[in-house]
Amino acid sequence: MRREDLPAPETGVLLTHFLTVRDVARSRAFYSDTLGGTVVLEENPCIVRLANGWLIMNPGGGPTPDKPEVTLRPPENPQSVSAFLNIRVADIHECYREWSARGAQFLTPPIDRKAELRCYVRDPDGYLIEVGQATGMLEGIFADTPGTSG
Repeated sequence: MRREDLPAPETGVLLTHFLTVRDVARSRAFYSDTLGGTVVLEENPCIVRLANGWLIMNPGGGPTPDKPEVTLRPPENPQSVSAFLNIRVADIHECYREWSARGAQFLTPPIDRKAELRCYVRDPDGYLIEVGQATGMLEGIFADTPGTSG
């Protein structure tokens, strides 16, 4: 394994995303086989490189010395979300076709939101993933401010 395959910067900061998963093998397959990521480390923790970022996955568990009052667990209610993965793509229609053909189940097809085209998919644990393509924002057209219309 090469150092550049790991999320381990030689200088500065590198952002990764950690997911608490129920079944590491199932999640690893989703992010590699369905979404096209590269498995860097199989387990303990599982690391998948996806485009220019990394996902780190491990099962949940109780408190540890460095997080003494924190328990990790996957989402319990898919209708209530406090954070989600946001993946930006160059061609959302191609991405939608390709990932759907590999088994991804999107909530809807891509929808034009003026500033962008976007749709959502869930991973095997129910994590919400936004897939978006910048369109209008590239020409100065942005989304409406929440709570307004027009």
